[in-house]
Amino acid sequence: MSSKSRTRNDTRTAISPLLRALTFSRVAHEPVTQTMLLQCYTGLDAFRRGHGSRALFTTLGRRLLVAEELGRLGYHRDEIEYIQWAHAAMLHIDATEKEGGVWLMSDVDYARLCRAFETFGRQLSVASLGGIAKAEARMVGGLLKAERTLALAEAPA
Repeated sequence: MSSKSRTRNDTRTAISPLLRALTFSRVAHEPVTQTMLLQCYTGLDAFRRGHGSRALFTTLGRRLLVAEELGRLGYHRDEIEYIQWAHAAMLHIDATEKEGGVWLMSDVDYARLCRAFETFGRQLSVASLGGIAKAEARMVGGLLKAERTLALAEAPA
């Protein structure tokens, strides 16, 4: 018998067979993507009516970050500029809340967010659930990296 131990070097990620099947299933695709879009448009409507909140702001911001990552992964890459304009709109909304304590948006910011969510809808319609999950993972990784960088910058010298 060989003295070398055999280790399994599998490069696939550990994912259950059920989750793997759902990831590639078009049947599971529509409910997931429609829910994501519904969150975007209900949040957008709430802000438009002056009923926004920090939680809705965070949800919209995260969806925009996923859309940006989908663009970087090649899904409607040519429309990534619309996503970036929507990020700028979110900064305006946040500044308005900090100044006046009210979650409102201008007509320009509303139009930019609508355009970005249209792009997001097109991205979701062509991306697989695996692609969407990859974009979400990259978004979370980016947020964690930014949080660590901020913590290091704020740490006493």
